[in-house]
Amino acid sequence: MDTIFTRGPSLNNRLALALTLSVLLIFADHKLDAFQSTRVYLNSIMSPLQYLANLPKVLLNESAQRLTSHQALLADNERLTNQNLKMSEQLQRFNVLQAENAELRKLLEVPVKPKVRKMVAALMAVDNNPFSQQIMINKGAIDGVYLSQAVLDDRGIVGQVMEVGTTNSRVVLISDVTHAIPVRSMRNNIRFVATGNGAFDELFLEHVPHSVDVQEGDVLVSSGLGRVFPEGYPVAKVTSVVHDEGRPFATVIAQPVARLDRLKHLLLLWPQQEKDTRVDNLESDNAAAQQETQ
Repeated sequence: MDTIFTRGPSLNNRLALALTLSVLLIFADHKLDAFQSTRVYLNSIMSPLQYLANLPKVLLNESAQRLTSHQALLADNERLTNQNLKMSEQLQRFNVLQAENAELRKLLEVPVKPKVRKMVAALMAVDNNPFSQQIMINKGAIDGVYLSQAVLDDRGIVGQVMEVGTTNSRVVLISDVTHAIPVRSMRNNIRFVATGNGAFDELFLEHVPHSVDVQEGDVLVSSGLGRVFPEGYPVAKVTSVVHDEGRPFATVIAQPVARLDRLKHLLLLWPQQEKDTRVDNLESDNAAAQQETQ
């Protein structure tokens, strides 16, 4: 008796056809980026399912918080009160330094760095692929999230947005093997490029000559080059420097400042393009001169 599985082309021919179509689709997606819009639509369709899958976790967290003892809440309240007092004192000093810095910049005719818009996002899911360092957050296009947007935690840079859906977005971490970020040393302002190697606690500094002054303990911050990450945010701390004369470059390893394996709440940044204060002064002078001529 013939079945539907014995009709048509043989299994080998079907396998060859499936492999050929898979290769063509992979080539079209990688080289031509033909399915970018399709991925966005599919991501938007799957968004409600992701929120539904995340619902038990949210309910359990809320239940655990309600079961927290009264004594623990009192201890946390006292600790936060003391911390708030210390931060208030630091804020007072910061306000004075900020005023002095603004006055010095005005005297030197140096433009003040523009402020940035910020938004808090929450972690929704972590990619289970061992060869990929990606996470999902609960902010998307309706919140103004855009591709290559900088993402931080309470310590430093976490990564950047790589896919944007309607209500959620995918973020690639700085530890991903495909990610690179331009940094500079706070000690001597030497610039490097830090790349991920697939581990949460390690970054590599690429192509560092043996003659470059880099030491263990050097703090690396974003350099602002590439216009993806704003300048001056902590990225990593150098943990190992090995000079092997048999190799063309030194082996430099740094540890990310952000806690990439314990992410919960994240911060999205929107750099605001503001005019240089010197340009504004020049425009106001030109306008005044035109009024005088009239």
